[in-house]
Order: sequence, then C-alpha cells, then structure tokens
Amino acid sequence: MSIPQRPLGSGGLTVGAIGYGAMSFARPYGQSAEQATGGTADALIGRAVELGVTLIDTADIYAGSEEIIGKAIAGRRDQVTVATKFGIVRPVTAEGPPVINGRPEYVRERIERSLTGLGTDHVDLYYQHRVDPDVPIEETVGAMAELVAEGKVRHLGLSEAAPDTIRRAHAVHPISAVQTEWSLWSRDIEHEVFPLCRELGIGVVPYSPLGRGMLTGRITSREDLPADDYRRKMPRFSQEAFDANLAAVETVREIAGAHDAAPGQIALAWLLAKAPGVVPIPGTLHVSRLEENTAAAGLTLTGQEIARLDALPVTGERETEMGHNWSYGVTPPRS
Repeated sequence: MSIPQRPLGSGGLTVGAIGYGAMSFARPYGQSAEQATGGTADALIGRAVELGVTLIDTADIYAGSEEIIGKAIAGRRDQVTVATKFGIVRPVTAEGPPVINGRPEYVRERIERSLTGLGTDHVDLYYQHRVDPDVPIEETVGAMAELVAEGKVRHLGLSEAAPDTIRRAHAVHPISAVQTEWSLWSRDIEHEVFPLCRELGIGVVPYSPLGRGMLTGRITSREDLPADDYRRKMPRFSQEAFDANLAAVETVREIAGAHDAAPGQIALAWLLAKAPGVVPIPGTLHVSRLEENTAAAGLTLTGQEIARLDALPVTGERETEMGHNWSYGVTPPRS
C-alpha cells in the first residue's frame, strides 16, 4: 500500500510523506563498506518506489553517494524526486572549521558535477547545503534560479538557514523546502524557522528525524556505537548526557507499545502531525528499516500522546559548536 503524498512548497512539488536520506552511503556512523554499496542502494530505492517513498535526498559532500544513487535510480528516474545539495567544500575536520562556498560560479560548477554523478539531466530539488557567510544570499539564489530557467533544476531549497536568510532568498525565487535537523530531541526549528515556513508556504524536510538513531530504541549504551562513529563526538551522546536522554526514550517506547509500533515510527508520526508540508527523510542501509519507517505514515497519534512527546526533556546541544554558519546561517546584506 503506497503512502500518501505531501506538497513541498507552493510550486507544485509533491512527494511521498516519508522520504529517504542517503547520507548513510557516506558512512558517518561507522557503517561498513560492504553495507554502503550500489547493490544496497538498488534494493533500497527499488523498495522505496514500491512503497511510495519518492523523495531521495543526497548531497555532493556525501562521499560517492550521488554516484551510488545515480545508478540506483537508472530506469526509475521518472518515479523519484531527486534532491541534492551543494555548498560544503570541506566539513569540519581536524584541520579546521568547515569551508562553505555560495559564489555563483561555484553553484554552476557543482550542478554540473551533480548531474554527471546522478546520471540525470535535471535535479528536482536543489539545496544550498550551508549558507556562505561571505556571499549575500541573493547572489547565490540568483545563480540557482538561473539553473531553474535552464531546466537543470526544478525547485530550490535551503538547508540550515536563518529566518532572515530564508525570507531574503524567497524574495529572489520561491523556495520549496527548508531542510534542517528536527526530531523529538531537536526542537529549535519550532521557535522561528518553522513558523516562517508556514507563513511563506515553504515545506520542511527534517533530517535526522530519529535523533540520529537514539529514538529507534535500539541504542541502549554508548558501547552500541562503533569506535569510529561520529555520534561519539556529539554532546547528546556524551557520557554525561546519554543516560538522561535514554530515559526520555522510554516515553516513546510506552506510546509505541500502545500502537503496536516501533519507537522510531512514533518519532516520525509525531513529525508528520506537525503540518501537511513536513516530509522527514530518515536514512538506513536496511530494507527492513525502510519499510518500518515508511509504515509511520499510517499512524495517528492522539492529542494527549503528542503533548507527552512535546514535553520530552533533552540533555545537551545537538551539535558541537562549529561556528561559520553551520546552523541557521546568515549572509551579509546585498550591496
């Protein structure tokens, strides 16, 4: 049974209520090379199409993900909505802070590389992955709008942009979607960004909607995380915060039991209840998990259950402070 469709923005973009985030192919959480293969992607995308999961989200910085996804969508291109992102030249590393580029010439350079990697002549949804602190958003989105005029891109998006940045971008060209971390334990979007998106008619695409795996209930100890897992460096997975956050997951488990559902399905159903234009993109390298996530579209939570989930406490910040526009980025005014 295919999941329902949802609109992203007011420009006619419609996708399945649950999307698929392909960052797992970059193996940030200690996944093995044997898992993150083209064969895995082919099985996942094939099953996603059968279930009505049409939004496939990747990025040029996800170490080979575009190429892997490109091969998986070959022969299925008209059945999926391909989203990719540009702008992160280098993520935060031991060498220093992230490097972000939003210059118009870079926009054009990266779309050509993405189209080649994905094996397609257009991208359905093209995001600026992070906002460049040195380039007015009007210049970046202006260059992105040119790609729309040329038919290389269908719709535009922003990821981790501040409210004023979103409003200024939307004045240059309609923004269909804003992507940011949003889950039961990452709620800061609800203060300003989400209300603004509702006001402007912009869809919201939450990444890490399962609390980077914690809300699935399958992580019960820090020792469950591989030694090279990026989460070990994140404040909410620190030794000091872990037990407190694990206790909060028990509420999710209780509600899941009442619905004969998995905890992760409750976390996704909670997001879907926030507004019709919210489309979370959980990631996985397992078809069974894809099926489990997708089934969340059929769950309906009661008002009392939503209130309990809204009240869940969270310990620790969602990211180690990275600066340089990593979260809710701003740009200089246009001269």
